[in-house]
Amino acid sequence: MFFLDPTYLIFMLPALLLMGLASWYVKSAYDKWGRVRANSGLTGHQAAQRLISTGNLYGLQIQGVAGNLTDHYDPRNNTLYLSQGVANSPSVASLAVAAHELGHAMQDAEEYFPLRFRSALVPMVNIGSNLGWILIMVGLLLRSTNLGVSIAWLGVLFFAGGALFALATLPVEFNASARAKQLLAQTGIVQTEEEMRGVNTVLNAAALTYVAGLVTAVLQLLYYIMLVGGIGRRRN
Repeated sequence: MFFLDPTYLIFMLPALLLMGLASWYVKSAYDKWGRVRANSGLTGHQAAQRLISTGNLYGLQIQGVAGNLTDHYDPRNNTLYLSQGVANSPSVASLAVAAHELGHAMQDAEEYFPLRFRSALVPMVNIGSNLGWILIMVGLLLRSTNLGVSIAWLGVLFFAGGALFALATLPVEFNASARAKQLLAQTGIVQTEEEMRGVNTVLNAAALTYVAGLVTAVLQLLYYIMLVGGIGRRRN
């Protein structure tokens, strides 16, 4: 319904362009620095093992995960999941990705507040992503009544949770990248300025995807606010 509205397309066009740019930048950065072998010769898996000791993350497990750039840390079982391309490659890009995910493990061990806050939002976002648009559609069908307008605004409120989650993600990801750079430099896993430049490029590209996600969530929220607000004004 919404994607057939020209106004929706106008709202979302900047987000679509930014998402496309971010996707291209990540692929380009990873492909380039994925071909540059680190002087340390360590694979992503080996670097993660060394950083576990450095960061006093004893008990942290490392497991493989299918896919490309599907690497992530799961706080539920204290496990770092590395894709095959990262785990088995001694490239600068692999070191950057592995260290970034170790940064999340360190945040979890330290009970880093932004990470805890974002995790607390997950149940609300999971509900809101499925229920928000349904409530808005129901509200539009009942727009001739006060109840319909109220239901639509409730749907907007659920969507606001998604924007809040995207905003809360930024400090978590930026901090994990900062930790990664510091760990790689302090341990000597990254040894040259060129390698650090590659690490910065890969992590900055990844950060852009989260910025694009926030822009997308905010623009979508603004569209729904405009849509539901228009219903209320017409009733008045």
